Amino acid sequence: MDRANQPLEWRDGDMPYSPAFGDHFYCQTDGRLECSHVFLAGNGLPERWQNRATFLIGELGFGTGLNFAETWRQWKLFRSSGQHLHFMSFELYPMRRDEIDRALSHWPEIDTERQALAALWPDRPEGTVSLALDDQTTLSVVCGRATDGVAAAAADFDAWYLDGFAPSRNADMWSEELMRLVCAKSVPAGTFATYAAAGFVRRNLIAAGFAVERRGGFAGKREMLCGVKP
Repeated sequence: MDRANQPLEWRDGDMPYSPAFGDHFYCQTDGRLECSHVFLAGNGLPERWQNRATFLIGELGFGTGLNFAETWRQWKLFRSSGQHLHFMSFELYPMRRDEIDRALSHWPEIDTERQALAALWPDRPEGTVSLALDDQTTLSVVCGRATDGVAAAAADFDAWYLDGFAPSRNADMWSEELMRLVCAKSVPAGTFATYAAAGFVRRNLIAAGFAVERRGGFAGKREMLCGVKP
């Protein structure tokens, strides 16, 4: 992947910012707590992975790897022997190892996860980066356009984290075409959650086939969206 197409700035120390999309990579209040509120709780996790032999989470926008690191941290707290988590993310502009390491160093709570991810991250991420983080956790990062990656994915997803840049700045990641693919690749009763609450995002998710619910957002944000495939 040509990272020259996605320049990166650092603001307020270790806050990564994309000038191309005019947006931060995560909530400035506390991205880790936002992940727990929006993506884990919004998908009914960790409760839904209890008593499941395997669980597959899909993510649109790997970014710094923060959502994966926090999910992996919680997975290790609540998993049972013999269970396996596969976290598959779709990312057009994968970060370099040092960028991921710097961004995640902001949170001592995920130091163990940060160090493990940085140690295994390739020098030149391309194609599908597949990492066995431990004997119960696999991370796959599909590098390229999300529409192409999701369309080619063979697996059925139990939950989705929809975490592209703001819909007003990155409309392609919230298109009806992509939302239809996300729904089609989900198992019956599969779920999604997102911090986004824009009207066109909600309409595209409904058109894709999801039953959509509004919930209170994180850190004063009025709304977020979550839903289920009937």
